[in-house]
Amino acid sequence: MSKLPDISSVRELRYGRDPYLDAWLLHFMTENNIEPTVNPVENAQQEQLRFMVDVDDDQVFVPCSDEMFENLLHTRLSSALRQEYREKWRLLVHLARINIKDRYTRRKIFALSRHKVRQVLHSPFLIPSRFLKQLMTIFMAMSGVHDPQREEKRLANKRALEFMTSPEMNQCLYACPESTLGCTSIMNLRWELDLLEMARLCRLSLRSEIWEKPDAVRADASFSADICRRWPEFAAIMTRVMGPDSGQKKLKILYLPASSGGIIFDLRFIRVLLRLGHKVILALKEGYCLDSPVIWDVEHDSALQDALGEALFIENSRMSKNELLRVQRENSLLVVSDGTRERLNLWRSSVTFARSWKEADLIIAKDFPHHRRLIKNSHLFTRDIMCLYRDRDGLDQVRFKEKSPRVTKITESQIVAQADSIIAHMRLARGMARQVMFYSAIIGSIPGQTKVALGVVNTFVSHLRSRHANLLIINPAEHFVEGMDGDDLMYMWERVQRSGFIDVWRFQTVADIETSFELMGESVPAEWHGKDSTFSTGCTKEMHIALDMQVKHPEMQIIGPEPKRFFRRMEYGVGKYFDARITDKGRGL
Repeated sequence: MSKLPDISSVRELRYGRDPYLDAWLLHFMTENNIEPTVNPVENAQQEQLRFMVDVDDDQVFVPCSDEMFENLLHTRLSSALRQEYREKWRLLVHLARINIKDRYTRRKIFALSRHKVRQVLHSPFLIPSRFLKQLMTIFMAMSGVHDPQREEKRLANKRALEFMTSPEMNQCLYACPESTLGCTSIMNLRWELDLLEMARLCRLSLRSEIWEKPDAVRADASFSADICRRWPEFAAIMTRVMGPDSGQKKLKILYLPASSGGIIFDLRFIRVLLRLGHKVILALKEGYCLDSPVIWDVEHDSALQDALGEALFIENSRMSKNELLRVQRENSLLVVSDGTRERLNLWRSSVTFARSWKEADLIIAKDFPHHRRLIKNSHLFTRDIMCLYRDRDGLDQVRFKEKSPRVTKITESQIVAQADSIIAHMRLARGMARQVMFYSAIIGSIPGQTKVALGVVNTFVSHLRSRHANLLIINPAEHFVEGMDGDDLMYMWERVQRSGFIDVWRFQTVADIETSFELMGESVPAEWHGKDSTFSTGCTKEMHIALDMQVKHPEMQIIGPEPKRFFRRMEYGVGKYFDARITDKGRGL
């Protein structure tokens, strides 16, 4: 095999630098079934991944730690990697023996799984969590058992809730600190008390012995003192990101829990965050993933149901930005699925989860697997991440990873301010007896032609302005804000379009495009032949809005292609400026 280049971190992985590395990466991505071009239905596209990870076009994101990837890159079966694979195999054996009484079925599962085990031991390409998912898929498909640890998780939550109402809990949570807190102001004193409560709740959520060995915890006289110990690292990070002097007002937080049992304490911690005025989205698993809480656990787990209270469950896995922001404005605590049944894998995450990440100010992730995927992975992410876990020595740890310095978060208030500024110009024009025209046109719907599209639109709008008196023309190409993606722009323009100030809504036609190229002294390029606004999914959404607004304002005129020609468009590409797909009916290969 040809020698691969030296790679010191996963951030260095790029296509187009070395043909042998390119081939190896494609093989690795396809073997782990995380290559979006091969499996676009189950894997996120690059634009969706960029909601969460700061990656360039040629960069490769790998959902594991740098240390794990180094083992896989050199196909080296290190002792750590061998141990990981063996743990997954033992887990399958344990679950099969407990849950499957039929000897024939059990033997068939073991025989098939041994083939998988031999394959990864001979050629270690699979990320261990992906290997585990393969084994669990075999187990569930052949046994018909969709959650073999349901009773274990329910018991863990029940025990955690019982501890929550016990005298031991009061002693852990409400015991006064050893020394008197310094009081420079009531505000700072209040924050110090909130910090103590949050730190203790986080320590409790990391103590699996509470729900695994409750009798031992009750008998341990030092347990309360351990929980009440000062945690200066936690206090420093929390004060930095949300303290009185942080400059942050109210945060939107995406919370990634670790395990059943621990989630009961996580939800108590979340209640403190809500009391402080923050908004929280709790991300659970879509399907069985060991002891991780699953979004449908609440249906048969009364302890989890009680802990969640009035949280709003989001069942739509493909929420639009507009829908997500609306429900978050109306509800302080949302529960979503991350779209997976495995350890955190951003390639497999749902659209709703990706948008929840993008709209968040802070990601709080619990336990060691998240630490490996988010902190020990050298990629930079689009949001600040705080990870809480217990290390192998039993010590509570907190780690903070800042978002990529290249990423500018466009907030809802910034988008609204931009939209309201445009609406104010429209209102002013109306007050001066001028008519308002909105021009919908192709901007990014032809990949690689965005710059040309801007020239086409600007040229034609200038042409219109020279020919029409007393008319304000809103040209979307003139209001682009650096850092906005397709989702942000659609959200902004819908607010403008629903303002009720549009008199004439003009949609780009083939003739408009031909006139633009003629005015620019150019021939129409092949990529633009026959194109008009019906080619754009963005314009299709705008036609829906235009027809809706025309019902409310019958005097509004719609000019351009027939509305029915727009509705072949199926879906707007997540985070894209161009279309996801057109239904290609009746066309042979």
